Amino acid sequence: MTYFKKILIANRGEIARRIIRTCNSLGIETVAIYSDADADTPYVTEASEAHHVGASQANQSYLNIDKIIQVAKETGAEAVHPGYGFLSENTKFTKHCEEAGILFIGPDSEKIQLMGDKIEARRHMEKAGVPVVPGWDGKLESVEHALEVAEDLGYPLMLKASAGGGGIGMHVVRNEEELTKSFSSAKQTAGASFGDDTVFLERFIEHARHIEVQVAADNHGNTVHLFERECSIQRRNQKVIEESPSPFLDEALRKKLCETAVKGVKEIGYTNVGTMEFIFDDESGHFYFLEMNTRLQVEHPVTEEITGLDLVELQLKIAAGQEIGLTQEDITNNGYAIEARLYAEDPETYFPSPGKLTTLKLPENTGRFDFAYEEGNTVSPFYDPMVGKIIVHGKNRKEALDELDIIVDRIEVEGITTNLSLIKQLVNENDFRDGRYTTNYLQTRKAGEGTTK
Repeated sequence: MTYFKKILIANRGEIARRIIRTCNSLGIETVAIYSDADADTPYVTEASEAHHVGASQANQSYLNIDKIIQVAKETGAEAVHPGYGFLSENTKFTKHCEEAGILFIGPDSEKIQLMGDKIEARRHMEKAGVPVVPGWDGKLESVEHALEVAEDLGYPLMLKASAGGGGIGMHVVRNEEELTKSFSSAKQTAGASFGDDTVFLERFIEHARHIEVQVAADNHGNTVHLFERECSIQRRNQKVIEESPSPFLDEALRKKLCETAVKGVKEIGYTNVGTMEFIFDDESGHFYFLEMNTRLQVEHPVTEEITGLDLVELQLKIAAGQEIGLTQEDITNNGYAIEARLYAEDPETYFPSPGKLTTLKLPENTGRFDFAYEEGNTVSPFYDPMVGKIIVHGKNRKEALDELDIIVDRIEVEGITTNLSLIKQLVNENDFRDGRYTTNYLQTRKAGEGTTK
């Protein structure tokens, strides 16, 4: 079924290729945009047509709203798919699309703005009966005010940007001295990154798990969940390995979590695909709402692998005004899926390592590879250092992990430094194999100890 004749993809790299793949299968023409740095990357030639939008710096290309809208108009694109990152949760962009008569494939600007404001999102979730991390939802007027609030809440705390995301500007503060030191820089980072310097405080959970629920809602009153994803293996608050189902949840807790996510989505009248993120206290077993991402997630392939659904097609279907066409009972989770992100970065320091991929060979007839680059391409220093995603599916977690282990052994990457060795280590560590890990696992583990081999 063709939901649109032509769409513009306001993104780059692997997610652009991913969207193009679904559009091709549906007979939808695609318009790619590219910067100077991406002129020779695969998605540019894989799209039906491609248009240059500016210099390598994101603010001159992928964040150039006026230029992107201009290209959409000139090419006759009916809709824009934002992917993730860049303008995917930018209300100014969605409003410009609306004013230009171009459909934005995602929720409306009001819902993006609501859930993008972490303080307002917390308040709405509380109203819906969704538990939130204990904290202070008011505006912190000064460092003195923050210190007073912190004294009432009790340390340790997390200082966060209300308009933030992606771990940017987050500070763990364990005492008055750390809060005093971090307050001004947190506000400055928030203002520079998001145009809003409002910060707030919430309890920092020492032993936490990060588990999210994929949701989908149409304009006809249908809302469903597509189960959960475990995302606790992180560095710098950015995910490295994601899996589904979570090895932490039993069926009763899974059911409760997913139903809670659906309740929160219904409360705000959300439509299209989105993700409700939760933090679990590993000691108490309680879970709390963290934030909602009003877009497609990087890790959406693990959900696709266990449900058999194409989430990009589901986005298009909902945006075109159609019903989801599935009841909750129709959606089942089959087997086990794991995604590992291959980054161009030092596996110990996590510093980016851009450069030319002189060799990139991926094994055939096994796994799924959603990659931004091919052999001979250059990983740009201007954007996120992710080279691609390795996704595996098995009948159970052990089978999936064993397949990932084999694939990582067979991947050949030369010319740049990557985290391939880190992935290899993690897959063979007993604690990870047994599902005994939290969000601080990469910071506290002793690399290479307790391996299965």
